[in-house]
Amino acid sequence: MKIKTTRFGDLEVNPKDIVTFSEGLLGFENLKKYFLVDPGDSTLILWLQSTEDEKVAFPIIEPKIFKPDYIAKLLPADLNGLELDSLQTAKLYSILTIPANVTEMSANLKAPIVINSSKKVAKQIVLQDSKLSVKHEMYKQLKLYIVNFSSDDAKRTNYEPSIALESGNLKTNNVTLEPNSRTLEV
Repeated sequence: MKIKTTRFGDLEVNPKDIVTFSEGLLGFENLKKYFLVDPGDSTLILWLQSTEDEKVAFPIIEPKIFKPDYIAKLLPADLNGLELDSLQTAKLYSILTIPANVTEMSANLKAPIVINSSKKVAKQIVLQDSKLSVKHEMYKQLKLYIVNFSSDDAKRTNYEPSIALESGNLKTNNVTLEPNSRTLEV
């Protein structure tokens, strides 16, 4: 099915990829159907696009990317409402606020989006943890994650350097590094 969006133009969407929020999202209770859009850039930010209003799309991200210790403690009623036995089988996202000054970007950790991918049902759940913020500043952590991920060539290319010590020089894959030298011998 073709869905018109103001941000991404016309998109071809498989009806199986549409997720239903039975209660809508906070402030958008009348919009129930959404799908995820991956713009294909290196930001790791996805978009939750409404199928019912072409102008409504929320930037979202997995909170574990910038806050590895993030835990969403759901009540049994929340799990039941999403037809989940545990969070292990769910996708968890935070809605982002991205102001003109992108370094002030923040994530809503207090009210995550929880998606049961197999049943295609979702809910925005307000957590009871008073330590969680609706405006968690996370630009620096996200930038650090992206830089570390994109600069780790060994992980992305399965490149494994071979390192050897030959007569006091460090040799790695046809490049020799001599001690106290500012030049490389290739």
